[in-house]
Amino acid sequence: MSDVTRILDRVQQGDPEAARELLPLVYEELRKLAAMKMAQEKPGQTLQPTALVHEAWLKIAGDGNERFANRRHFFKAAASAMQQILIDNARRKQRLKHGANQVGEELHESRIAVSVPTDELLAVNDALAVLKLQDPQAAEVIQMRYFAGMTVPEIANALDLAPRTVDRHWGFARAWLKRTIRASISDPARPA
Repeated sequence: MSDVTRILDRVQQGDPEAARELLPLVYEELRKLAAMKMAQEKPGQTLQPTALVHEAWLKIAGDGNERFANRRHFFKAAASAMQQILIDNARRKQRLKHGANQVGEELHESRIAVSVPTDELLAVNDALAVLKLQDPQAAEVIQMRYFAGMTVPEIANALDLAPRTVDRHWGFARAWLKRTIRASISDPARPA
């Protein structure tokens, strides 16, 4: 049992000291994931790993009522939070591109911009929702790899799977997403 899992157990039992111990442990891991994701982006982006981690932490630990069964559950929630932040930002950028909010806005650290084209990000998110219904584990792998920037060994560790299994899910899900997105682009009336 990892330190994170032990501390999560103590948090669920109501130990206030455990909650204070959890943040430093997971913060560094989340920061590494965000930094790896940002290393793949084009230079000059305004998104900082720290901002992504802070936004994700607020989403997963915001009101303190969230319960995590184990390390896997926690990092799945973190990947999901990072995905939602990136999707919300892409939608905001898309609205702005189409003329919404014509009044100038002040830039703030929490405003996240990514180099992935907005349309691609939204198409992946829509297709991922369909994949979750067909193959939830493959969808988890895509979510952690694409949106959180985790490596195959990190995903294998977080999901308690063999790296080869993660590779298999990654290969299948990538091919499935490409086919689904291409089909939705060629026939926009057809749902992903």
